[in-house]
Amino acid sequence: MTGAEKPVVRTARCSCGSLKLTLRGAPERVYACACLDCQKATGSAFSYRARYRKQAIIADDGERRRFRRFTDKGRWTDQIFCPNCGTLIYMEAEVLDEQIVVSIGCFAEPDFAPPAAIFWSRRRHGWYEPKPEIQLVE
Repeated sequence: MTGAEKPVVRTARCSCGSLKLTLRGAPERVYACACLDCQKATGSAFSYRARYRKQAIIADDGERRRFRRFTDKGRWTDQIFCPNCGTLIYMEAEVLDEQIVVSIGCFAEPDFAPPAAIFWSRRRHGWYEPKPEIQLVE
């Protein structure tokens, strides 16, 4: 197998390194979200995440905790985080059948693909003006 054919393997880690999630392949979508729940969950102006199929998971190691919240439509979203350092590694949601979304910062790869879209764009902070190729979704 040549370097060009070798599948990408990435590991998302929490800040203390005790929770790790290793995935094979490219994400199905990379996005940002500026909804108020994502701002609160990340402690930042928006979340930056990669959506993968659960079949992409090749290793899932370490203790974790879940925080379940409900959308205004009554659907659940689970935030999975490290109980030691509190880092939000990934999320599962009722509407994401057999998929997860991973916090891109946990990959520690500054050259990770940019978001294709920013959801809840009207909630983004005034200083953040995405590049024109990033789709703004309400």
